[in-house]
Amino acid sequence: MDRVALHGLRARGHHGVLPREREEGQTFVVDVDMGVDTRAAATGDDLARTVHYGVVAEEVVAVVSGEPVDLIETLAQRIADVCLAHEAVAEVRVVVHKPEAPVTVPFDDVTITIQRSRA
Repeated sequence: MDRVALHGLRARGHHGVLPREREEGQTFVVDVDMGVDTRAAATGDDLARTVHYGVVAEEVVAVVSGEPVDLIETLAQRIADVCLAHEAVAEVRVVVHKPEAPVTVPFDDVTITIQRSRA
């Protein structure tokens, strides 16, 4: 399986369980790594036979900036669903970074990583 990946997609979202997170929002960073068989696209030099990563990027940002959820686990699942809606995508690994999470000790990042497939 070939890989088509987007790293560091950024969008402001209002996800979280705390009122401040919902009201003020924060920046989320998303990485998606999609399993795609790109042979047919490469042979025919045909975008229609692979996944259009520009479209996926826009859809992922729309999910992050869209309807708020309590958990980044839910956010990651919604992003995976958007990716898998593309016919060429057989599997996807999604990492959601929440670098501004309300943690009371020094930290660099909070992440959730999920992997989903059509099967």
